[in-house]
Amino acid sequence: MSDFNDDQKNYLEGFVRGAELTLGSRGLATFAGTLGLNGAANGKPADAVPSGPDAVHFIAQNKQMAEGKKLCSQEEAKRKRHPLDMWDDMVKHAAEGKFPKGEDLLAFKYHGLFHVAPAQDSYMCRMRMPGGILTAHQFRGIAAIADDCGGGYTDVTTRANLQIREIPAARGPDVVLGLQDLGILICGSGADNIRNVTGSATAGIDPQELTDTRPLARAMHYHILHHREMYGLPRKFNIAFDGGGAISALEDTNDIGFTAVRVGEGKSVPAGVYFRLQLGGISGHKDFAKDEGVLLKPEECVPVADAVVKVFNENGDRTDRKKARLKYVLDRWGHAKYVEETEQKLGYKLTRFPLAECDPRPPVAKHGHMGVHPQKQPGLFYVGVLLPVGRLQTEQMHGLAEIAEKFGSGTIRLTVWQNLLISDIAGENIPEVKRRIEDLGLHWDASNVRGALVACTGKAGCKFAAAHTKQHATEIANYLEPRLTLDHPLNIHVTGCPNSCAQHYLGDIGLIGTGVEVGEEMVEGYHIFVGGGYGEEQHIGREVYRSVAATDAPLAIEQMLRAYLDHRASPDDSFNDFVRKHPTEQLQQWFGPVRQPISLS
Repeated sequence: MSDFNDDQKNYLEGFVRGAELTLGSRGLATFAGTLGLNGAANGKPADAVPSGPDAVHFIAQNKQMAEGKKLCSQEEAKRKRHPLDMWDDMVKHAAEGKFPKGEDLLAFKYHGLFHVAPAQDSYMCRMRMPGGILTAHQFRGIAAIADDCGGGYTDVTTRANLQIREIPAARGPDVVLGLQDLGILICGSGADNIRNVTGSATAGIDPQELTDTRPLARAMHYHILHHREMYGLPRKFNIAFDGGGAISALEDTNDIGFTAVRVGEGKSVPAGVYFRLQLGGISGHKDFAKDEGVLLKPEECVPVADAVVKVFNENGDRTDRKKARLKYVLDRWGHAKYVEETEQKLGYKLTRFPLAECDPRPPVAKHGHMGVHPQKQPGLFYVGVLLPVGRLQTEQMHGLAEIAEKFGSGTIRLTVWQNLLISDIAGENIPEVKRRIEDLGLHWDASNVRGALVACTGKAGCKFAAAHTKQHATEIANYLEPRLTLDHPLNIHVTGCPNSCAQHYLGDIGLIGTGVEVGEEMVEGYHIFVGGGYGEEQHIGREVYRSVAATDAPLAIEQMLRAYLDHRASPDDSFNDFVRKHPTEQLQQWFGPVRQPISLS
């Protein structure tokens, strides 16, 4: 091999590894050792070739190496040892009071444990709860784990999920086992896997929904857990089901989005409720999932998702992490080819049906996740509870669990808006439920400023963030509320880095953290965007302010909102209606420069 350059060695190594897998799968003798490749030189044995569901990852890696490409370090790490096979190491780390380092950082995320240093020298644990729905018993149990092993609080995420933070090195396995005791399995909740499967927050109780997405979210959840080939993807992967209810599941921001639609009589397919297939959403990369012209029966959704993931598994980029999401396979191939490859996996053709021949989706209530709303069940209501930028103290969790059990069905529903719903409450109990929510220091109602205020973890708990997003989002709301009254709901999204966990491009107003020079100092700040949206308002926000210090951001947003109120054509115009009618230069002229620094003390 000394006469070959590195590219040639990579090509030959990949070719031989691929051939090993092919020959082995056919029961034929392999030959890597005879060529002196990959540890087989000078008579040494070749690397063991895996069989079973893990083989698909090796085949995909080998294919790309055979093309002369070099695997990224994360793929090399996964190749050495499957991250799911780390339990003994996790127990050993805990016994020694040590956090993972190097390659183990990625592997531990497969078990839900993220070492989030330097922001916090501790673990964060991310969970799995299909559709964001869990029982009051589970909610109370999570609170107990957060008290015993964490920081005494949890964060609700934009995937209708929960995180426990400030977990010491010695307690990582205790958290994992404690959650399993509650029936919460967190395998693959982080790293290169399919993240928490989301669905409509009001599934099964929404008067306007087309279908209940809970069975599908649950089926997808367990399909992932029971199929090892669903792990070790080129990068993370998101799946969502929207049932047409009042609260959007934001399915068009997911790698796979399933959108419920109704087809009327007299069409080429029987009348009824189906799902549209959408692929390629990744809002942080300024792209929404696109409708594939395909109509699915509900029972087809999970098999189709399985096939889509398998195609991605085999063809996603394993050499460049920045280009390893599904969007980039779709960009490279085109959507039509991807659907054809998916059909090859399924073994049958999918039903093509124009979107225009489906009935329009029922309207989304922009702040329908807040307040009191009637259910489809006569006499019952759900109550949306505002959580300050998604954070819950454990005593509040215990209180909410008690409310859900005493006055509802014991069901807690997390939403992608970082709040939660308590469902199945009898009308006569609503006043008492409101009072108890307020006694917990929480709110069942919110202003149009605070009702959809979304913030990622930020610099306090994430090493990638450039700003303390939760703190700054709270300061923005506290500043605006006494100064402005808005007659339309407003979504404000505050994210700390380009990973865009808070989806700043989707907000009516979106902020992304950045460093800002003020004199000779570098301070926390934001670039500010306007005009983002989802669903019928689908749009990527555009930048109107650049490098605004965090202390000046509330004033900048006040100026934007005052300009909107002064210049809108009609009181019927929302902020998004207003900004989309005018070019950026005109908006910037009306908004003006940030007038002066302000004190938030």
